[in-house]
Order: sequence, then C-alpha cells, then structure tokens
Amino acid sequence: MYYINENIKNLFRIFDQNSRDGYIRMDLNENPVGLPQEFIDEVLSKVTPEFVAKYPEQLEFTTKLAKFIGVEVENICLVNGSAEGIRYVIQAYSRPGGKVLSVIPSYAMYDVYCEMYGRESVHVHYDENLEMDVQNIIDSINDDIDLVIILNPNNPVGDVYTYEEMDEILKACKEHECTLLIDEAYFYFYPNSFIKYAIENEHVLLTRTFSKVFSLAGARLGYVVGQKDDVAIVQKLATPHNVNAFGMAFAEAIIEKEGMLDELVEKQLTGKQHLIDSLQEKGYEVSAKEGNFIFIKPKHIDAATIVKRMKEEKKILIKVYNNVPNLGDCLRVSIGESGVMDTFIEALEDIDQ
Repeated sequence: MYYINENIKNLFRIFDQNSRDGYIRMDLNENPVGLPQEFIDEVLSKVTPEFVAKYPEQLEFTTKLAKFIGVEVENICLVNGSAEGIRYVIQAYSRPGGKVLSVIPSYAMYDVYCEMYGRESVHVHYDENLEMDVQNIIDSINDDIDLVIILNPNNPVGDVYTYEEMDEILKACKEHECTLLIDEAYFYFYPNSFIKYAIENEHVLLTRTFSKVFSLAGARLGYVVGQKDDVAIVQKLATPHNVNAFGMAFAEAIIEKEGMLDELVEKQLTGKQHLIDSLQEKGYEVSAKEGNFIFIKPKHIDAATIVKRMKEEKKILIKVYNNVPNLGDCLRVSIGESGVMDTFIEALEDIDQ
C-alpha cells in the first residue's frame, strides 16, 4: 500500500508563484531597493567557473561570521534562511505530539512546521490593543511544553522584550525543562540582542537571517547560534551543502566592507522615520514600533481597495492587515530608503482621496 504522511497531506500551504519583477516590493519585509549595483558587480567579478562548479565550502565564511558576531565556529550552524533553522529546531527539540508555545499573531511558519511534524501549537494571544503581558507567556510555560519560541522584535506587531522579561522567560523554561528558541530576524532594526542567552545556556538557541537589512532574501542564508552541543544537534538535520556559495560570498563582502552594514541600517531607519513623519504631517494615523514595517490607516479609501490599486496602477506591492487597534483595517508597509518612501507616499496620496 502506498504511504503518504497524513501531516503533510492535510497541511495547508500557500505558494505565491506570481512574478514580482518590476514592482516596488513593500509587502514581504524585504529591502525594496536592495544592495548597490556597483557592490553586486564587485562581488560577482570574483566569481569563477570553479566557484560555480564546486560544492560550497562553509568553514571560511563561518569563521569570519563567528568573529563578526563574537562567538566560536562551534556555536554556529549555517542554514538556508533562518526559516530552515527554525524548522530544524522544532524538529529536533520537540517530540511528535509535543507542544510548542508561541505568541499570536507572529511568524506563521512556526505553526506550519508544528503541523508538518505533528506538534501541537500552543498560543499566547495579544490583547485587544495588540499588547502582550509577558507574565501570560511565563504562566503558559509548564511541563507539557517542549519548546518556547520568542520573536524579537515580533512580526507583525513590532513589540520587543526587555532583558528582565527574557530572564523570567528563561527561568520558567529551565524550571520546566523547555528549550527556548529566540528568533532575531529583525535584530538589526532593534539591536537589543539576546545572543548571550544562547551562548551561556544549554537548550537556548537563536536564529538570524541575511534576508532583511543585509538585503539578501534571494540568496537564502541564515544561521543558528547556541552552545556547541545544541548546535551539533541542529547541524545533524542539515542537508549536505545546504547554503549556497553566492549567499556566503555576498554576506562575507558586506561584513568585511567597513561601514557598509551600518550604512544599510541607517538608510532603512532614516527612511522609516521619514515615512512616519511625512504621513503624520499629511494627517495619516500610523502605528510604528520596531522592525522594518509599519501600519497605516487610510483616510478615504478602504485598505483592500488601496492595496489592489497600488499593485495595478502604481506597481507597488503592500498588504492589508485587519482589525489593528485604533486603526481598523489598515495598510501594512515594509520600509526602505527615503527615496522609495517618497514614491510610496505620492502613490498613496494619489489613490486615497
């Protein structure tokens, strides 16, 4: 009899195969502009036939990355985007039928991976004002929980955790012997890192990505950080040569080019503030916390119509987010450099009238 895993058979997934070329991409938390063309040309000029033909070698890049973030090579496992690292952690540190705790709303793939592997998602909900009482997370950690996942800053809400709050979460995890995963996908937009928690404690892992401020979403590169024994467990799940040479080449060039990462962060954060200030001057209500995204309440036209017309008329991709406190159904927009923010503002004013 043929066999199909029922967890996979019944799993609901959305795969968007529509082309986004030629659009201003402000819908998936990418950098809408990307890296400078001259920088891309510089990196690609070093690509040889041998570079493309051979399997990627990770040690040199991992060594440089370890030095860059202040850990040892043994503390890092490279992954094909941090989403792959999260998948591995769920697979390795929760049991079939076990419970994985996270907040909601948050990154949707936590629940997808749980369903994929036959885990039970346990949610701590934000209140009606989209605020989170951390004590509710702590109170939900018990002996039945295998894994706790904390995204900081959280997507889509944009709120963050303090060191004192994380101390209490970690204390509860240790008391009940739960592994803690800290997802720092948006770390560089709020550089209050919890990496020391992963280095100093067993059963604490941290993931980061090169997709956001590094602007390498197309290269699919991320990493898991933790104590060497925990990282070794994650590494065992990785496929051979799981990260590509181009991703490592670009990431290495960014961290080695003096001032480049700081410039990327500065451009993004300056653009974010420019967008907020400009919209508020024009009478728009905005909700903006941490991360590279904000909520905007339309003034005249409903949000869904604006999203549709933005795509059709302005070649700009944004999203609708429903029932945001004080804003209702509103626009969710990824931020970028000031120039592309001005393009968006002009398009919004033209449509929302």
